[in-house]
Amino acid sequence: MLSLLEDALGSTAVIRSFSPGQTSQDPTTPVIALGPEAFTRVRQENRNVPILALLVDQSFIEGYAERSDGSVSGILYNPPLLRQAIAGKVILPQATQVAMLARPESVEIYEQVIEQLPEYGLEGKVFVVSSDDRLIPTLVRALNYGDFILAAPDKGIYNPRTIKHILLTAYRRNRIVIGPSQAYVKAGSLASTYTPLTEIAQLTARFVQEFRDNGQFPPPAYPDAFRIEMNEQVARSLNIPLPGRQEIIRSIRERLAVPEEAADE
Repeated sequence: MLSLLEDALGSTAVIRSFSPGQTSQDPTTPVIALGPEAFTRVRQENRNVPILALLVDQSFIEGYAERSDGSVSGILYNPPLLRQAIAGKVILPQATQVAMLARPESVEIYEQVIEQLPEYGLEGKVFVVSSDDRLIPTLVRALNYGDFILAAPDKGIYNPRTIKHILLTAYRRNRIVIGPSQAYVKAGSLASTYTPLTEIAQLTARFVQEFRDNGQFPPPAYPDAFRIEMNEQVARSLNIPLPGRQEIIRSIRERLAVPEEAADE
């Protein structure tokens, strides 16, 4: 990531490693934090230093950014749920219903996408998993409702301990899982969109330039460009014909009205 950032920022910027105590000596230079833990370390050291967080979720950084008056922002990493849902619709054109699993404390992750789905010919419903022993029974109800499962990066639901059981249960009922990330596609999810690190670095450079010009970061944002990972073995096993990657990306981009120049296929 350091190498990618150096290339994206060019020779006009100097990147140096962060060291404890740095913000007391230099409280005006932006700090680029990789991940939530790094962001928290810098924030605890100096609440006034400008910070641009990379590889973070919207739910993590949004509150900080809203209260910061432009001194805190982030390049969001996990794929937007609406983009994931549209990927599922492109792969399964006949799909009309989307099921989602959540813990009681994480239901709000899905609120925005549920409101957005009808515009794209889909409706969604969240099935709440009240305890560990209710995961599979709740999943079965979700599978009976939805044409596919839309998975958010919710570690209370999707983690190394549960993912095998979730995917096998879905597979046995001839249902697919979209998401929550590129890594889970290798485990058995059918597909997930993702953002290449090169695109994160490019958007970081634009945010840094905006801060240099105006003294403020833009609000947290996802890079427009994205790719898609698909598990072709799972698709064959379920007799699902997969469109080509470029065709899926193009269709998602058209439905979301993403500019043509933002394509990354």
